[in-house]
Amino acid sequence: MWTSQSAHSQQTQGQGQSAQRTLGMTSAITLAGPKQLDVQRTSELIEALKPYNVTESDAELNHRMEVLSKLNCLVKEWIKDLSIKRNMPPSVANQVGGKIYTFGSYRLGVHHKGADIDALCVAPRHINRSDYFTSFFENLKQNSEVTDLRAVEEAFVPVIKMNFDCIEIDMLFARLALKEIPDSMDLKDDMLLKNLDPKCVRSLNGCRVTDEILRLVPDVENFRLTLRTIKLWAKRRGIYSNVMGYLGGVSWAMLVARTCQLYPNAVAATLVNKFFLVFSQWKWPQPVLLKQPDNVNLGFPVWDPRVTLSDRYHLMPIITPVYPQQNSTFNVSASTRTIIQEAFVDGLAITDAILLGRSTWDKLFEAPNFFLKYKHFIVLICTSGSPVEQLEWCGLIESKVRHLVVNLERNQHIVLAHVNPECFTGLPPPPDEPQVPTSMWFIGLVFNKIENLNVDLTYDIQSFTSSVYRQASMIKMLKDSMKIEARHVKR
Repeated sequence: MWTSQSAHSQQTQGQGQSAQRTLGMTSAITLAGPKQLDVQRTSELIEALKPYNVTESDAELNHRMEVLSKLNCLVKEWIKDLSIKRNMPPSVANQVGGKIYTFGSYRLGVHHKGADIDALCVAPRHINRSDYFTSFFENLKQNSEVTDLRAVEEAFVPVIKMNFDCIEIDMLFARLALKEIPDSMDLKDDMLLKNLDPKCVRSLNGCRVTDEILRLVPDVENFRLTLRTIKLWAKRRGIYSNVMGYLGGVSWAMLVARTCQLYPNAVAATLVNKFFLVFSQWKWPQPVLLKQPDNVNLGFPVWDPRVTLSDRYHLMPIITPVYPQQNSTFNVSASTRTIIQEAFVDGLAITDAILLGRSTWDKLFEAPNFFLKYKHFIVLICTSGSPVEQLEWCGLIESKVRHLVVNLERNQHIVLAHVNPECFTGLPPPPDEPQVPTSMWFIGLVFNKIENLNVDLTYDIQSFTSSVYRQASMIKMLKDSMKIEARHVKR
């Protein structure tokens, strides 16, 4: 596959040069095609990825398609039945349509074995969000293939989460201002957003961004293999987490897409190396853009530091390529940026050695030992009364941890606060004590090198825990059994 593809890219190199220059904000750095050694290194990369289960078998892929097809039928049925209930003639109700779209890693073709699917239910104008969270939710509840069903209606982007025939699905909802939603409908047209409520715009954003990224890369297969590699590397390095202030899936995808634009004819082994080259030298906070932002005046807020004061404080802006343009990395803090930049520099050194034949791809995927790196840690311990409570409680705390990191960064004695995105489950209690679900997060600390420094972190820690309790009680989630404790511990 790789040799024929590289031959193909060399053939098309001549034809596509003028077209390729226009992908992205600047012209390509080089249009050179792959050498035999690059193709060989790419084959070695494919082999090195195999033990990490980053791809699925055909049977597993087919199973996903079946689940999505069933879900699509359920959506169409529900919209048709609801239309008839609202006195629409059955002949018309049969035509109004409705459709499931996918986005995120599954749509990009880079999901790993057992990953969840991000989906979007698009409905015509006479179907409301409240219908989705009532009658459609009820339909899912009655379906024997659906388990672990829960609705998060109050979220910034409201979602129904479920397990459908053993596949986890997060499904958003958007209603368009159209009488019907045909199967051939493309969500690319910005005018579809006209007069929509902000929640629908945010829900549509995932699909629109994913599809645009695929349109903006010169070679989708090279992009996919490179992105799989970078995602695995970022997870092993502990820097894959939007909620914790690192980069999430869409941000990594945009950085890889930008690299592909700059080296349009390179194969994956080269692209991985160039990725580290480009972003270890990037002059943040200069934004990463995949194309010139569109001027669409529909009144939705877009990322623009000239206009919006808060946008000027973003440390690593990576801007989504569709209207309304957003910064996908506004959670990044000074510490997480430092940690990501160090990882880029390390990645460059390792891949340079791999391309020269002095090292192998396994080296890139070695996980560093977080606990050997620091002498001081803050450990966050969260407990509750049951596994169901714990899931909710952990979710809330996880969404707040980056605020604690920012508080710690403001402390004049702290140089770096490195949060490990992995959540550790606690040890079982002594035999005579009741079993309580326990989860822990660790933040490694680097202090200023001042002799005999005795830093009191009580205030930073207490203001964090009280803000978590306050939020939990505000959203009526707090139970007596829910506890959070933060301790300063040494290695």
